[in-house]
Amino acid sequence: MQYKQTNKHMKNIAVIGAGTMGNGIAHTFAQFGYNVHLIDISQAALDRGLATITKNLDRMIAKERITENDKNDTLNNVTTFTDLKDGVQNVELVIEAATENVDLKLKIFKDIDEHSGENTILATNTSSISITQIAAATSRPEKVIGMHFMNPVPIMKLVEIIRGYNTTDEVMKTIVDLTKKINKVPVEVNDYPGFVANRILMPMINESIETLYNGVAGVAEIDTVMKLGMAHPMGPLQLADFIGLDVCLSILNVMYDGFKNPKYAPCPLLVNMVTAGKLGIKSGEGFYDYSESRKAEKVAKMFS
Repeated sequence: MQYKQTNKHMKNIAVIGAGTMGNGIAHTFAQFGYNVHLIDISQAALDRGLATITKNLDRMIAKERITENDKNDTLNNVTTFTDLKDGVQNVELVIEAATENVDLKLKIFKDIDEHSGENTILATNTSSISITQIAAATSRPEKVIGMHFMNPVPIMKLVEIIRGYNTTDEVMKTIVDLTKKINKVPVEVNDYPGFVANRILMPMINESIETLYNGVAGVAEIDTVMKLGMAHPMGPLQLADFIGLDVCLSILNVMYDGFKNPKYAPCPLLVNMVTAGKLGIKSGEGFYDYSESRKAEKVAKMFS
């Protein structure tokens, strides 16, 4: 298939998934004046996503970073859709931010490819899954790219830009330029499991869980060593709770499958916690107990 020149003057963006990452990406683009189509199969998820965006904008008003008019303009730039086919019409870029599940992402990209315009760039916010594999589910692998935003998206500056095997230089440049326009810092990386951020971060989190599992030290002690000794803003176990233990496990499994190296094998404690539904902040308990506060102030009962 022949493609026309990519539209470098993007104005319309679709974001698939209204969860933590999706609503954060939608918020950021909308705040910078882009028309955003926020897509999710669940109207309830869309409502929660908009409520989160509103709450985060209110926090920014309280800190005098934006005005009430800025908030209203941002919210007016977001339109919600429960039908993917409708949501990806007339946009220059689609960013998929669904659950970190390869089969789900491949299905979504087949659907996006079928229903979006031939010049539309397709991006994924995956934190570990191969961009080349995702691109192979489409008829336009040269227009598929990774945009790995960091959580919380409106605050964190970094975006890993991941080139798939077939991604063109033109598409790469377009996305790098776009990332700068929303006041983020793009870092170009190649397509290997975990990219850079999670290839380094997840083994550290996994080793922290192994350290706890082997009885070397407790939850608070491990996190305190890393915060005070290594100047990390939060400890690795708290960070794992913040990311979601299920997400950590998925990323480790992707890297273990991709590299076949035992150093990426998930700790049995992590596997058991996810199996038991102890996923961190999202479930109310992980290494810490969040039943009374979303701050990691109370170690979970099983570790105290």
